[in-house]
Amino acid sequence: MRGMEEVLDTDGVRGVLHRPDGEVIGALALTHGAGSNCNTVLLTTLAEAFAERGVLVLRYDLPYRVRRASGPPHPSKAAEDRDGVRAAVGVLRELTDRPVVAGGHSYGGRQASMVAAESPGLIDGLLLSSYPLHPPAKPEKLRTEHLPDLETPAIVIHGSKDPFATTDEMRAALDLIPARTTLIEFEGAKHDLDIAKYPVVERVVPATLSDMFGR
Repeated sequence: MRGMEEVLDTDGVRGVLHRPDGEVIGALALTHGAGSNCNTVLLTTLAEAFAERGVLVLRYDLPYRVRRASGPPHPSKAAEDRDGVRAAVGVLRELTDRPVVAGGHSYGGRQASMVAAESPGLIDGLLLSSYPLHPPAKPEKLRTEHLPDLETPAIVIHGSKDPFATTDEMRAALDLIPARTTLIEFEGAKHDLDIAKYPVVERVVPATLSDMFGR
């Protein structure tokens, strides 16, 4: 069963909390990419699937999206978005003593990974979908500076046709992380990881339950 969904707008966090019906085995904070919000099909479907398996899930809007309904984040405000990640993790820490995994899609996942690098121990694991390794057609502008500081295990979901990174580039980036990493690749998938075409839930949920929650 899906469990209960609860709209949350407190402690600087706006989103939807997915509570499992039974035992909570862990928690997951998921957020969105640039120009989107926490109500995307990908995030909603993942949240529901994880909740069905006993994971307490918070899918939430980053501060830039709370400030305005549309448009991309501004680089000068990225630190505020990282504070939003910390706040979301804090909400889950108050609700459970189980492991808390954080991440999200593209920009949101990148900010979560930066928080994990900046604050070791705050997050128990990372789940990153379509990590934006570099801007499209600009492979020289890598966003990898913080990766050697990551002590947090990470699962990265990647489409082989993602213009933000080739599979080889992604593998090389993950080699920079001293913690355990897992790459889940979808052949032919683009940056949006279209769940209508690819078995994202079917592969990602079991892998995360095993790797992050020991189930």
